[in-house]
Amino acid sequence: VRELREMRDGIGSMSRRAADGRAGGGRGGSRHSWPVLWSEQQQPPQQQQLQRQEHQQQQGRWANLPPELLLDVIQRVEASEATWPARRQVVACAAVCRSWREVTKEVVKTLEECGRITFPISLKQPGPREHPVQCFVRRDRATSTYLLYLGLSPSLHGENDKLLLAARKIRRATRTSFVISLVSNDFSLSSSTYVGKLKPNFLGTKFTIFDSQPPCDAVVLPNNRPSKRHFKQVSPRLPLGNYNVATVSYELTVLRNRGPRRMQCTMHSIPALCIQEGGKAPTPTGIIHSLDEQVPALSTSKGKEPAIEFSSTSLSADLSGPVCTNEVPLVLKNKAPRWHEQLQCWCLNFRGRVTVASVKNFQLVASVDPSLGIPAAEQEKVILQFGKIGKDIFTMDYRYPLSAFQAFAICLTSFDTKPACE
Repeated sequence: VRELREMRDGIGSMSRRAADGRAGGGRGGSRHSWPVLWSEQQQPPQQQQLQRQEHQQQQGRWANLPPELLLDVIQRVEASEATWPARRQVVACAAVCRSWREVTKEVVKTLEECGRITFPISLKQPGPREHPVQCFVRRDRATSTYLLYLGLSPSLHGENDKLLLAARKIRRATRTSFVISLVSNDFSLSSSTYVGKLKPNFLGTKFTIFDSQPPCDAVVLPNNRPSKRHFKQVSPRLPLGNYNVATVSYELTVLRNRGPRRMQCTMHSIPALCIQEGGKAPTPTGIIHSLDEQVPALSTSKGKEPAIEFSSTSLSADLSGPVCTNEVPLVLKNKAPRWHEQLQCWCLNFRGRVTVASVKNFQLVASVDPSLGIPAAEQEKVILQFGKIGKDIFTMDYRYPLSAFQAFAICLTSFDTKPACE
């Protein structure tokens, strides 16, 4: 009994340390950011070494628990702490030692299976099939920052708002881009918190979504653009690659400002057949933190680093063309709105999740070829919806087969200027 009490106190202290290490403050950051287990790579090497030594000193008594008892403890914690901020106790269990981490990873199922966001990798996994994951987006006009939180709507003081992803609009001479991160105060492409980016064309009619790591079961297609290629020495601390996983296209509206925007999303990394019964969408199980984890190791001699082929552009540029799943990709389209004569506006049924009329509001459904035999019910199911509920506050609900990262990137396209579409 005494050891179980110590175990409980130990988990509580680790959880408090994780909360103290959050990024940002006030509304710019979440009180319940990802614990230090996944942010320790940003710390100086000396600090990392001290933390590892401290963990090794404590690991003895924690790691020696009987496997059956350890499994029972983790299962009880996982079942009881179903929502944030209490869910951070599950992540704290994974930070105890290696054996606890392995058991926790075994107990915690994927987002599609359990419907609970736990680790950062959950943001790259498809959402649940039965019900949508309900989130909201807060826009900060002063800093051009967009914060994605888990929950129905913002809490009164923001204390219980769980930050999932953050994006910042980067303005350049000819175009803008969005950088997406796990935290709200670090948007560097070389950071371990970098998860992807969004790039529009000059007119703002076409957007390309880049993922920091290659999707599961996908093949990278080479770019059609000619480029001079040569070999470079790759360091493990170089920025991640950018893999083209989706394209969002907006069509010119004939009615100009009076008509709703028309958009189409081609998900290069998701096969269209995944939405039928028994279908499966790519589901990553681990986050890649550096380029040396992405590219297979090449044969080396005399301790030299492997030479990996890259284009002559910078490593933060796009390293590949669209990814291919060897199947027909999933295409999403707008759900057609209806014109309300009394209100004199275009209307969609957002089931109470959207309260303010805006050109940014949309619902996406699957657009599939009839020859694929996808049931009509699956084609009518709303996969992603986005809409305004107040000044600079929007709701975002997504479900299988989209991930939080993919859904957030698609919604970010609504915030960019589209002179050709309006």
